[in-house]
Amino acid sequence: METSRRKGHACGKVILLGEHAVVYGVPAIAVGIDRGARATASPLAVPPGPESSQRPAGPSRLRVRGWNIAVRDNEDGHDLARAFRALLDAAREDRPALPALSVEVEADLPPGGGLGCSAAMGVAIARAIDGAASDDAVQERAMAWERVFHGNPSGVDAAVAARGGCAFFRKGEPLERVRVRGTLHLCIGGTGITSSTKVMVDGVARLRARSPEVVTEVFERVRGLLGSARLAIEAGDRLALGKLMDLNQMLLEGLRVSSPEIERMCSSARQVGALGAKLTGAGGGGSVVALVPTAAVGERVLAAWRTQGFGAFAATVAPETRTRPVEAESETAP
Repeated sequence: METSRRKGHACGKVILLGEHAVVYGVPAIAVGIDRGARATASPLAVPPGPESSQRPAGPSRLRVRGWNIAVRDNEDGHDLARAFRALLDAAREDRPALPALSVEVEADLPPGGGLGCSAAMGVAIARAIDGAASDDAVQERAMAWERVFHGNPSGVDAAVAARGGCAFFRKGEPLERVRVRGTLHLCIGGTGITSSTKVMVDGVARLRARSPEVVTEVFERVRGLLGSARLAIEAGDRLALGKLMDLNQMLLEGLRVSSPEIERMCSSARQVGALGAKLTGAGGGGSVVALVPTAAVGERVLAAWRTQGFGAFAATVAPETRTRPVEAESETAP
């Protein structure tokens, strides 16, 4: 007997400008990167035995390769199981006949690293279980998954994971494509400190409750940077974009979401030629992104970070390039 097996892919993301402010309606600019997640889904077989045609095949199962984690969608004590169930429930609103599934997912992004690992996994799973789903449907189903982990996510991670490229994002609005003029050379480094998006977002919310005028002013300054950054990307002005990233990092530090490791990585990147550097994601650890003028300068940044004990890799954003396959793959396996 043959079993239909589908594959789904998604890209990770880097926020160039706009973290935290994006939760409150300020735009953000994000780019998809070629590291991401892959998932495979196949219907669960009905257990053999008398009257097997009437036996249920569920519950659905999810295994995360490399993490030694496997859950079922009817478990209550594990966030991963609850997120998996939320995604399946969202999919069944449009596909009520969706069968019980066995899903396997893997990611080459660090969890809690600010690179959209959970969103990439959610999008990859959503594509694997329903290859006919539109980008909008995949994004919404991945958001059901994301809310379990992050509480009140902006949605930028899921949006970019589902579409790739360079995007201008406003919470609750359609993604706007940003035309990249010339290749963006990025260096991405990990602090080695796992950060919870929910914890960091909640921290900014508490700061905003205590000092609303101060935080609102910071958000408005971020808003001003975003318009200039979009123009810089579309004009190919890397110097201006780098300076704007540095300014955004200063504002993020004022929101108390930076860390000594982040500041150290930003400083060392600038010292060896980066045009700008900042945290990317929720902060409190996680990752740093540096914009460099050439791949050669990028190698110097990566070497400086690695010498200090930080993991790092290079990424590029090419003009008009999508960083994920448009369609989910399918195959027939014995």
